[in-house]
Order: sequence, then structure tokens, then C-alpha cells
Amino acid sequence: MDVRDIPHRRLRNLRLAGPPLDTAADVVDRLCAVQAQDYPGAKWALGARSRGATDADVESAFDAGAILRTHLLRPTWHFIRPADIRWLLALTAPRVRAAMAYRRRQLELDAKTLRRTNRAIERALRDGAGLTRDELRTVLRDAGVKDVGLERMTHIMMTAELDGIVCSGPRRGKQFTYALLDHRAPPARPLARDEALATLAGRYFASRGPATVQDFAKWAGLTVADGRAGLAAVESELVRERIDGRDYWLAPARRPPKPRSPSALLLSIYDEYVSSYKDRSAIVSEEHGPRLVGMGNALTSIVVLEGRIAGTWKRRLGPRSVRVEISYFEPVVRTAERAVEAEARRYGEFLGLDVDLA
Repeated sequence: MDVRDIPHRRLRNLRLAGPPLDTAADVVDRLCAVQAQDYPGAKWALGARSRGATDADVESAFDAGAILRTHLLRPTWHFIRPADIRWLLALTAPRVRAAMAYRRRQLELDAKTLRRTNRAIERALRDGAGLTRDELRTVLRDAGVKDVGLERMTHIMMTAELDGIVCSGPRRGKQFTYALLDHRAPPARPLARDEALATLAGRYFASRGPATVQDFAKWAGLTVADGRAGLAAVESELVRERIDGRDYWLAPARRPPKPRSPSALLLSIYDEYVSSYKDRSAIVSEEHGPRLVGMGNALTSIVVLEGRIAGTWKRRLGPRSVRVEISYFEPVVRTAERAVEAEARRYGEFLGLDVDLA
């Protein structure tokens, strides 16, 4: 295997090529955690990997609690299955808390205050009804908590998530709600830290290989030492490939059913195809890589052709159609344009809308 094989191997392991999975929840289970900062893009990430799933199907699974959303790993919003949320929080929350400590002190959120806010939130959600952030802000004010503006409230709610008090509840229209984790995820056997590291490493390399230990550590929000410890525990179950002087790890190849091999993909910039790796040189050119980083959060969507990032796209939703606007980094051949058109139609089918392609 050489570096040109990396994108195609990753596409298959991430289920962006090859046989799709049955449901959106199966996708989250396969990938262990799916970045969900861009919520519409994250829903499409699940739909693009599953058999015939629609936006409504993903919303239904989310509302039912088959898929949860919370802050963990690096941290940012992630989709996670109920069976995995507790051990992943136990493994990754300590580093997140440490990273938040300085700003928490500036915001005057000491341990006593956060215990108080956790108790107030827990009491308010005890009857099982999900509450929005604004509703919980009122709860905290009524409990005598002063100054619950945007940034303090963000830290209070992230603390409640990291402490395993709350996670996502069902949506109320377009509003997100919080619910008690105990109501959304069944009790689970806790994993010892070394077991959790091994479990996370095994699932990462099986679903995202070929990847390096540095890729794994960056994705998981772990130190490289912890990444190496997790890898060492599952090394015997993986294959090592030496490419351009670096060690890449992946699950042993099996003979899957004849794969579907899309030559074009429309993805969120936060899709796991991008966010799972520290080194993205295999999927974007040296010329365009800095451009993507420089655009930051202003860029929400990417065009992928034959495994490489070749442009950007935007969507504009109307009542009965979605307008998809494509911008390539450089001219592409007509066959590539047709592949993008087909992918745009697939996206429209996911949304249940006609597609107007620009």
C-alpha cells in the first residue's frame, strides 16, 4: 500500500464506500462517536452511510434516544450511542475539565457553585421532561445562581454533561433540549481505564484505518502516550503498514460484498473523514490544505472527488427544494461533474426535497 491508497481504504472503513449500514444508529455504533457540531451536516453524515435513511429517520432516532448528543473527546458535540456514553465520558472528561479550569476560574465558577448548579438542573429534569437551555437558565436564576449569561451558562451545561448529569433530550420543534442521562442511557458496567483505552483504540482503527497513533490521540483528545497504550493493547488484532516512513494501523482486510464506490461525496467539513485525523495530507493537496484551515468555521461543507477534497458546497433550503451551490478549487472533467450531480440528488432524497444544483 502507498499513500494513494489511504483515502480509498478510509472511505471503505468509514462506510462512505462499500456496503451501507442498516440504520443511522448502526453508523454511530460503527464509528463509536460522530462529530455533531454541525447538526444538519452530522445528520447527513449518518444518512450518507446508511441504507435509505432520511433526515426524518435520523431525527426520529435522536428524539427516541437511540442516538444521543453531548460533549466528549476533544471536546465538541458528538453523536454517541447510549451504551457507549458513560465509559467514554469517564475516559475523556478529566482532560476536558482540566482544559476548562483556567476559564472557569475567570468566570468565578468554583466547585461549590458547580455542585449547586448540577443539583438544580438535576431536580428540574427529574420528571423526565426535556428542558431547553433558556428554560434551565430560568431554573438556575430561581435557585439563586447569579449571572447566567451565555459563557457562564455554556460552562455550567458542559460541566453537567461531563459529570454525567445531562445529555440531549428530544427536540422541541427546532429547539434542542437537555434530559437526565439516567433517563436516556441505561446503567452500564464501568470500564477500567486501560480497558477503555483498548476499546476506543480498537474501534477507532477498525473504523478509520489506515491511521497513525497521532491521528488517534488527536481524535480522542488523549495524550500520545495514552494513544500508544491503547494501540499496544489491540496491536495484535491490527495490521501495520509502513508508508513514507510512518506506521499506519488498520483492521485486517476482509472480503466484503461488492462495494458501491462513489467517486463524489458532499460532506460537512466536520465529517469524520476529516475530523478523525491529525494529518490530512492524504485527502487534500498541500496547496489547498491551508486554505481549508484558514476558512475555519466559515467553511461548512466540502466536495470530495476520488477521495480528495476538490471544492466546497453550500445548501439553501426552500419549502420544496434545496439549492446546492458547488465551488471547485480548479476545473473538473464532465464525468466528475456528473458524479457530483448524482450525489446532490442523493442528498435531496435524504432531505425529501427536489434539488436545484448550481
